[in-house]
Amino acid sequence: MELTKAEERVMQILWKMEKGFIKDILEDFDDPKPAYTTVATVVKILQKKGYVAYREYGNAHQFYPIISKAGYSRKHINPMFKRYFRGSLKEVVSFFSENNKMHMNDIEDAIKILKSLRKKKK
Repeated sequence: MELTKAEERVMQILWKMEKGFIKDILEDFDDPKPAYTTVATVVKILQKKGYVAYREYGNAHQFYPIISKAGYSRKHINPMFKRYFRGSLKEVVSFFSENNKMHMNDIEDAIKILKSLRKKKK
């Protein structure tokens, strides 16, 4: 299940924090911060979707992600990659370079990463 923008923002915070109470999550938002109840509702939805769990400390709940950021990315980026770029890294690089979203330094870094991966596979 894909995350909404609000859900993804909360997950980004939890992935970074690793665990936290609603007040901790709320502190990470820029001003103007959403209402406490809004964040609590988003966290409850994430819990129902199976992305978040909690530990009880009396009446307080400390939330933590039960899916890793990498796991979520693999599950949702790979299908998009195949759908929009036919699974071709060449098409991705072409798309971003043609739309001025990728600078020459980024392309050189990508080449280094790919060369490193090639060496590891040999």
